[in-house]
Amino acid sequence: MFSKLKDPFLLFIMISAGIGYLLPVSGGSAEALDWVTKAAIFLLFFGYGARLAAAEAWAGLKHWRLHLTILACTFVVFPIIGLGLLYLPWYGKGLALGLAFLTLVPSTVQSSITFTSIAGGNIAGAIVSATTSNLLGVLLTPLLVMAMLPAAGAASIGWGAFGAVMLQLLLPFILGQLSRPWTAEFMARHKTRLKWLDQGVICLVVYGAFSDFRVTGVTATLTELAVMVALCLALLVLMLLLTRQLARGLKFPRADEIAIVFCGTKKSLATGVPMATVLFAGQPVGLIVFPLMIFHMLQLMACSVIAQRYAAHGKG
Repeated sequence: MFSKLKDPFLLFIMISAGIGYLLPVSGGSAEALDWVTKAAIFLLFFGYGARLAAAEAWAGLKHWRLHLTILACTFVVFPIIGLGLLYLPWYGKGLALGLAFLTLVPSTVQSSITFTSIAGGNIAGAIVSATTSNLLGVLLTPLLVMAMLPAAGAASIGWGAFGAVMLQLLLPFILGQLSRPWTAEFMARHKTRLKWLDQGVICLVVYGAFSDFRVTGVTATLTELAVMVALCLALLVLMLLLTRQLARGLKFPRADEIAIVFCGTKKSLATGVPMATVLFAGQPVGLIVFPLMIFHMLQLMACSVIAQRYAAHGKG
C-alpha cells in the first residue's frame, strides 16, 4: 500500500503513535510539549490559508449538485451514522466518542484528489469539494460535536471549545489568506518541502496525543479494539456502497460518480487530529483519535484498490 501511494505519511503517523505510547512525557515536559503543539497547529493552518488561492475555491462552484452531494455525505449522512455509534454497548466511552468524532470531521484533500485522478474522475470537482469540505469543517465539525456528543452524554463540549477552535484553527487560516500577497510565491516554490513540514506537525500532534494516552492510564480491551476496527471497516464499506449508488441514482456521469465516491467517503486525519486536540483538551485524546487513525488507514487501502478498478474496467 505504501509503495503504491508513494507516501510514507501513514507509516510516520503509526511510528509517532508508538513512540508517544512507549516514551511519554509528563510534568513540565508535557506542558512544554502542549505549547509547542499549539504553536505548530497555528503554523499548520496558517500554511493551509497561505497556499489556497481564493480563485481556485470559487472556480468550480458552478457544479453545485456535485458539491452538495459530497458535502451532504460528509456532514449529514456520516454524522447520522455516528450518532448511532454512540449507543452501541460493545466498547467504552473513549472509543465510542472516537467513533462518533471520526464521522464529524471533514474530508481529506490530497488523497481524495489523488484517487479521483487515478480513477479518471472529475479532478476539478474533487479539488473544489475536498477544499470546501475542509474550509466548512473548521466551523461545522465543532458545531456538530457540540450538538451531538453532549446530547448523548458522551462529552462536555461548550462554546469555549468552539472559541478555541476558532482561535487556533480559523484565525491562522484567515491570516494565511491575508498573507498571500507576500507568501503565495514562497508557498508555491517550496510546496514539496512544506508538505514535509505539515506532516511533521501532524506527527507531533499524534505523539502528544498518545503520550497523554499513556500517562493518563486510559486503556481499552482487545475485544473493544477488535470491535472498533470491525465497525470502522463496516462504516467504510457502507459509505463506499452508498456514495456509488447515490451517484448513480442521481444520474451523475461516471467522472462525477468517481469524485463522489472518493470525496464523500474520506475523513481527514490531518484536520481531525488537531481539532480533537483542541476540542477534547483534558480528555484521552489518544484514545479518541485512534478510530480516526484506523479509518484513515482502511480508507487508503480500500480506495487504492477501487481507484485501480475504476481505471482498469471503467466502472467499479
